[in-house]
Amino acid sequence: MPSTTTAAPITCVSSPLSAVDADLLIVPWFEDEGPSAVDGLDAASGGEDARALGQKEFSGKTFELFATSLTDRSWRARRLLLIGGGSALDDRGELARQLAAAAGLAVRNRRAERAGFVLRGRGAVVELAQAVAEGLTLSEFNVGIYKTADPPPPGAPAWTIALLHQPPDVVTRARAAVDRGRLLAECSNLARELANEPGNTLTPREFARRAAAIAAEGGVQVEILDDERIAQLGMGLLLGVARGSSEPPRLMVFRHDPPGAPASPTLGLVGKGITFDTGGISIKSADGMERMKDDMAGGAAVACAMRAIALLQAPIRVIGVVPATENMPGGRAIKPGDILKSAAGKTVEVINTDAEGRLILGDGLWYVQQLGATHLVDVATLTGAVVVALGKSTSGLFGTPPEWVEHIRRIANRAGDRVWPMPLFDDYREQLKSEIADFTNTGGRPAGSITAALFLKEFTGGRPWAHIDVAGTAWAEEARPYLPKGPTGVAVRTLAELAFTSAEWNFRT
Repeated sequence: MPSTTTAAPITCVSSPLSAVDADLLIVPWFEDEGPSAVDGLDAASGGEDARALGQKEFSGKTFELFATSLTDRSWRARRLLLIGGGSALDDRGELARQLAAAAGLAVRNRRAERAGFVLRGRGAVVELAQAVAEGLTLSEFNVGIYKTADPPPPGAPAWTIALLHQPPDVVTRARAAVDRGRLLAECSNLARELANEPGNTLTPREFARRAAAIAAEGGVQVEILDDERIAQLGMGLLLGVARGSSEPPRLMVFRHDPPGAPASPTLGLVGKGITFDTGGISIKSADGMERMKDDMAGGAAVACAMRAIALLQAPIRVIGVVPATENMPGGRAIKPGDILKSAAGKTVEVINTDAEGRLILGDGLWYVQQLGATHLVDVATLTGAVVVALGKSTSGLFGTPPEWVEHIRRIANRAGDRVWPMPLFDDYREQLKSEIADFTNTGGRPAGSITAALFLKEFTGGRPWAHIDVAGTAWAEEARPYLPKGPTGVAVRTLAELAFTSAEWNFRT
C-alpha cells in the first residue's frame, strides 16, 4: 500500500542568500536580466554568472539550466543552479510551480541533500510561495516503483524556500502558504500513486481499501458500500457495468463534517473509479489499452482531495462519492441494446459499452444528492473526444449555471489544473434520444465530450454542477521538464481549494 505519511516540512526563510542553509542554491533567472539582478550572486560565483550570460551559455529561456560553483566561502551554499524563467513569472503562480518542479527533478539527479529555492518573480509573494512548495513536492513522485533492476531514484533533498527582502507579516503568511502547498501536493502525489497501480493490484475492492486509508488518515469519515448494498439502492447503472467482471463493485463514500459547519452549502464531489477499462463488449483496440489502468484517476482525485480538505479544515460540509468497478467483456457483461435503470429511476439504452464512465457517474451523482449535497462537481477520464478538442494539456469543463462554471475555472487555473469551458447547448441533447428508453448512453462521435456531459446533467437535479473531463490530462504521455511521463494527479488541488470558497457561491441556480 502506498505510504500516506507526511513528508518533511519545507522550511521558509527570509535572510540574505549567503545565509541560506543549503548545499545547492536554485535561482530563477529571467530573460534580459543582467548579472547584477540578484545582489552579490555574481561575485559569489567568481563572475561565472556574468560570463555565462555574456557568452550566451545561459540566457534565461524557460527551463534552461546553468550550474556553477559558489566560491565565496562566506556563503553557506557551495553550488548554484540557475533555472530560466522566460520573460517573468505569471501572476497565477503556474510558471512558479512548473519551475520549482523542474528544479526539483534536476536537483534529484544532482543528489543534493539540502537545496534552497529562491522565490523571485512578479505576483503576490504568498501565492508564489504556495505554488513553489507545490512544485517542489510534485517533483518527489516516483513512477517506477515496480522496477527491480534499476537503483531507486535519489531521495528528495531537505527543501528551503528563500524569500528576498520581505516584511515579517508577509514572511508569516508565506510560511503558512508553504505548508498548505506542501500538503496539497502530497495529496496530488497520493492520487498519482493510485493511478499508477496496475489493474491486477488495484481492483475495485483494493482501490476502496487504499482510498479509505488515505482519506481516513486525514480525519475523513469513510463508508464502503458492497455490491449487496449497491443493489439495495437500485444502482442499476453501476451494477450493469460491473456485470462483466468477476470483481465485485464498490461505492466509496467520504464525509467531511466539521463542527459548526452551516447546513448549506454542502459540496458534493463524484469521481469515476473504473479500475480497468477494456471497453466491455464494445472492446477497445489493443494498442494503448494498458493505459486504461488510470481510468480511476477521477476517483483517486476525489479521495485524495477529501484528505486535503479535512487536514486543511475546510469550513463547510463536503461529501465525496466514488463508484468503482472494472469494465470487462465477461459472459454476463451488458450488451449494446440493453436497457439499464438508474437509481434515479431513469432508463438508459446502452449503445456502446465503452461509454461506461457516465453510467456509473449517473448513479454516483444521484447518491451524493441523497446524502445532502447542494453543489456538485464530478471528475472523470470520460471521453477521447475531449482530447481531440483540447489536447493533452487542458481539461474540459462543463456545467451549469455559468457563474458556477466560471468560478471553478478560476479555481482550477489558479491551482495549476488548466481547464477550458465547453458548451452545453440544448440541441446537442437530441443526439441522446432513444426510441425505447429515456435516453441513450452515447450520442455518437460528433461532439462526443459534450453529449457525455449532457448525459451526466440528467442526474444533477438542477443543482449547480460542473463536470471536469480529464481524459487528456490525467496521464502525461511525454516527459516535460517539470513533469515525468505518468500520472499527473490532476484535479486534486482544484477540488480541495474549492471547498474554501463557499463565501463566493452567491449566485442563483
